[in-house]
Amino acid sequence: MHLSPTDPSNPSTNAPGAAGVLVPVPAITRDWICPFCSLLCDDLKVGSHSDGTLSVADTDCSRLSAALAQYGAADAQCRSMVDGNDVELDAALARATQILATSRRALFGGLATDVAGARALYTLAAACGAILDHLHGDTLTPATLAFQDRGSFFTTLSEVRTRADLLVFFGCQPSQRYPRFFSRTLEGTDIARELIFVGCAMDPAAAGLAHARTEALLPHAELYETLALWSALAEGRAPGALHRDGNDADASPDTSAAATLSSLQARIAAARYTVLVYEPAALPSPHAALLIEALNRIIKAANRTTRAACLALGGDDGASTVNQTVTWLSGMPLRTRVSIPTRSAGTAPLDYDPYRYRTRRLLAGDEVDALLWVASFAPHAWPTPLDPAVPLIVLGHPALADAARARGANTVFIPVATPGIDTGGHLFRVDGSVVMPLVPARGAALASVASLAAQLTTQLSARLHEPRSGEEQQ
Repeated sequence: MHLSPTDPSNPSTNAPGAAGVLVPVPAITRDWICPFCSLLCDDLKVGSHSDGTLSVADTDCSRLSAALAQYGAADAQCRSMVDGNDVELDAALARATQILATSRRALFGGLATDVAGARALYTLAAACGAILDHLHGDTLTPATLAFQDRGSFFTTLSEVRTRADLLVFFGCQPSQRYPRFFSRTLEGTDIARELIFVGCAMDPAAAGLAHARTEALLPHAELYETLALWSALAEGRAPGALHRDGNDADASPDTSAAATLSSLQARIAAARYTVLVYEPAALPSPHAALLIEALNRIIKAANRTTRAACLALGGDDGASTVNQTVTWLSGMPLRTRVSIPTRSAGTAPLDYDPYRYRTRRLLAGDEVDALLWVASFAPHAWPTPLDPAVPLIVLGHPALADAARARGANTVFIPVATPGIDTGGHLFRVDGSVVMPLVPARGAALASVASLAAQLTTQLSARLHEPRSGEEQQ
């Protein structure tokens, strides 16, 4: 609910100051949904001030405070640019259209946008044969690969809050990236719970939770070795079965680790509902998919006798939203190339390759001739391996304007609205089953990614269908 500062129903409307002068107070949006992490907290009260700044009350989320600090009075005056020079929006769109029309292998990167933005960008990609990859593709892809190979048992935040009596956190402390994780999922409940941190220290934010007992197991253990042993025990295998010769003392796993994980397995079997929490971004690379697959295998084994599920904390900056949207539209996840309608015979309409179409690999190998970079939630800059000679189109946060101006030649910059700040929108929550509607807290006159992508598609289509030289006389 958004209340204007001049609305008489707003309890915080203009208040008398010195000598009875009315002092403007911020417009308040209650039950505002924060778009800056995938928890999508929906219990916030945000104030929009006359100088373009924003503030939020009654929350200690450092991540939200840092994000709101990126907005100010200059946003509404932010101009589009071509080659470092301010231009009107139409001129920027025309130059961007020219770049995409002449490109033969464009990359759409960043892709930090919402459902509507993703839909419009996919249509634009189909018009010019672009490759699609997200800013967080390196953490999104391992989870996708593990899911494709073995499947997974998912859960929801509601299930965690109302049913989970055992939470196992593997190699992560959620509050580091998601400061409100525990307050949104566990605080204020009276369920007796066990919180066990495996392969890491306990999260300090979990220490004060009522009705919860917290401990850390094997905090300094190597994660791959821990999961190899744990998954073997989950399948009922003896620890020595991991090696060719179970009697080889030097090759046998640590007996104390085996005993610790065997005890954990017994607790999972006795629990009513276990949730195994992990963060793809916190797992060691480059083989995080193997770890995620092992976690899924442990949960799958547990479900033979009890109830258990995984909760992956990730999908920020619209990563899971865009991945789901592209999958609906194409049947393929991100890191897919969409072939143009006029493709040659025998060319597949879609080409999915999670390794070949990695943004940094493509840029480092000079395999793209244009980059469309989308960053609407934060001023995430394009990757540094981008060759200065490669044309760059930025649909970005106003705070990216200086970086775009500094790049100069071969650069088009168009400031965009952030969903939940200056435009509405929809995002998938971290649990993947809930789509949250975003309401703008401020409303600066900035175009959405969806509207700009739609205009580019229209102009590109018209340009590609223009009659070639000599055709008009025939």
